[in-house]
Amino acid sequence: MALTAYIDLTSGKIRMEETESKVLKKFLGSRGYAAKLLYDHTGPETEPLGPYNLLIFSTGPLTGTPWPTSARYTVTAKSPLTGVYGYANSSGFFGPELRKAGFDALVFSGVSASPVMLLVQDAELRIQEAEELWGKTTEETERELRARYPGSRVASIGPAGENLVKISSIINDYGRAAARCGMGAVMGSKRLKAVVAIGSKPVPYPPQFKEIAREMMKKTGRHPGSKSLRRWGTAHLIDPKNISGDLPTRNHQFTQFSRGQMVNAGSLDRYLERNDGCFSCPIRCSRFTRVEKGKYSCNTEGPEYETIDSFGPMVDNDNMELIIYCNLLCNRYGMDTISTGVSIAFAMEAHEAGLLNDEELTLKWGDEETITGLIERIAFGRGMGNLLGRGVREAAAIIGGEAWKYAMHVKGLELPRQEPRICKGMALGHATSNRGADHLYALPTIDLTGNVEAAEKFFPEYMPEILEPNDETYKPEMNILTEAYCAISDALGVCKFSTTENFSLYPEDLAEGLTAITGFNYNEESLLRAGERIVNIERMYNCRHGLERKDDMLPPRFLKEGARVFNLANGDLIKEGLTVNLDYMLDKYYRLRGWDPRGIPTTEKLKELGLEELIKDLQVQFYREVRADEL
Repeated sequence: MALTAYIDLTSGKIRMEETESKVLKKFLGSRGYAAKLLYDHTGPETEPLGPYNLLIFSTGPLTGTPWPTSARYTVTAKSPLTGVYGYANSSGFFGPELRKAGFDALVFSGVSASPVMLLVQDAELRIQEAEELWGKTTEETERELRARYPGSRVASIGPAGENLVKISSIINDYGRAAARCGMGAVMGSKRLKAVVAIGSKPVPYPPQFKEIAREMMKKTGRHPGSKSLRRWGTAHLIDPKNISGDLPTRNHQFTQFSRGQMVNAGSLDRYLERNDGCFSCPIRCSRFTRVEKGKYSCNTEGPEYETIDSFGPMVDNDNMELIIYCNLLCNRYGMDTISTGVSIAFAMEAHEAGLLNDEELTLKWGDEETITGLIERIAFGRGMGNLLGRGVREAAAIIGGEAWKYAMHVKGLELPRQEPRICKGMALGHATSNRGADHLYALPTIDLTGNVEAAEKFFPEYMPEILEPNDETYKPEMNILTEAYCAISDALGVCKFSTTENFSLYPEDLAEGLTAITGFNYNEESLLRAGERIVNIERMYNCRHGLERKDDMLPPRFLKEGARVFNLANGDLIKEGLTVNLDYMLDKYYRLRGWDPRGIPTTEKLKELGLEELIKDLQVQFYREVRADEL
């Protein structure tokens, strides 16, 4: 038996219920289960930073089990950054500890009168005062709480979340971030400083599940993609992306970085302290780094590829020590490294265009004092940080003029570190993701990795064109598959490095394990259908907020400004005039999804997915807020 707990921080009341098995069967768990909870209990009139928004910590049925990469958990809420559906996903050891304590989900509502933390200990919950922790960094908070509660794992916010910075994150295990969509700000708005989890018993599972998990562990560990990640981490992406023109530079003004060798995997390797991994992970891609001396002296987990580009090429910086230090600062303050780096790049281009100046910082490309200075100012909401901490969409609107041209976002969420004009699957994925610009919502890498095995399995009739990253023809087909598989991965609580990144495991592999541990009968088809169901309920959440095709839109730079790609060895021009034909891909994507031309699910599609209860919302324009005492 696993539990869902409802915690009203206004009244201090806690209610625990056994999670409905029929809901888990339909939505799997974690991201899927949380999407159902958020849909049922919040609406367009719910203020993201108000008392009636929910903050949901959720685990999947595989989280905390011997299944490979089963370490992930999800935090879900209406996003203060986008104003619509929001979630963040993290790994490490906090999720498994929460699952060991017996919980599918913790559902927070209300606002505490003073800072508090929640102690979760073997199915017992206690709200405790945390005034003495307020104002401390995530590092200080976690160190103190883990000393106070031996054997615990901690998820907390830093100053950015406390100050309601809309690009703030939640940090667990010191360097693991539930980063996107401003979940840290929602946590801060409830004056919830931390969640501490202690589980003394392993997650129960039947003997046959253990045997299946053991085989899947071997299969994942020996995959060539896993071996590459184990050796180099995600930094190995820098060189091939730079060669292909997929390394965003100077706020996407350029697609390649001439000094890429200064920020690649080899450069990072010079600072490597050790490799490590999350709970039950045979890949072990995490890399702990140390800068021994100088003004950036520090040690930290990471940085990952997204952070390297955000604080490297994106802002025209080639100092790896600075990148490592920026990663540490963001983790300490509790900030999304993607959104933070993109916001700084936005400020630099706005300054270059004559739209923005600062009395203390130059705002010039690559200026190290500007980069670190803006991180601190954003975290504490000071000076220009108060502007940039709102996200680039809102910042551009405040600046006015043509600032919107330099705001790299979709639906208000800053773009992750891919170049849409080069990688057309990523272009479509960024545009259609229900939480805003997102590489992990679809993670369409079958073409980028040249995965012939996966392409022939799922798309034999589209070979070899589907493997060409710049060919838009079959990207809708690819993304529909990978969006479903990503939803499954998040819902089950497993890392996508074992699924959609390399396809070391296929949907039928997860179906076999899920059947063994839950007793429900799943196969590849029914599991992919569950993933599609999750995508559609999230889509419907946004549709009833008024979002449609116009919101599945990339920044104009990618639609109108032609990208160029050069041979980095001799400087010869290889390609030019590359843009995204988004309308073509959207038309086909909506049609294949069973949505109307505006991108809204049809009645027929909702019936097909067993979501009949949502049909009424296709017509309703206003939705009653469900208050905390109705939960």
